[in-house]
Amino acid sequence: MIAANFFSREEESSLKRAIKEAELNTSGEIRIHIDNYCREDLMDRAAWWFGKLEMHKTKLRNGVLFYLAVRDRKFAILGDAGINLKTPENFWDNIKEEMLKLFRENQFAEGLEKGILMAGDQLKKHFPHQSDDVNELSNEISFGD
Repeated sequence: MIAANFFSREEESSLKRAIKEAELNTSGEIRIHIDNYCREDLMDRAAWWFGKLEMHKTKLRNGVLFYLAVRDRKFAILGDAGINLKTPENFWDNIKEEMLKLFRENQFAEGLEKGILMAGDQLKKHFPHQSDDVNELSNEISFGD
């Protein structure tokens, strides 16, 4: 199984709907990136993709990347500087724990969906949805090697 085929079309559609739903609660912007392998430090790799996807270009610096390396069974959640300024250091821990429970049961799409919805719910406290909110980043899932 390669990254681009990791999720079925139905699962991809469900994940895009979860992003859209989560972004109804917050001005935060959420993306998913899937790699096969992560041969370097996990957070460094997630940060590299964060930059490559230009997620740092949101007005409030409130982008969130859900990064998965499917063959290495690694994942990370990376929030931009605006989020890190307003939230505690352990902000993502509960979301990661809930996702990991589902990942351990090989329910990867479900785990991601739950994490995305939880992130939207948590982010609305710090970055509520604005009436003039614009979707600054694509909701499409991106794929690497």
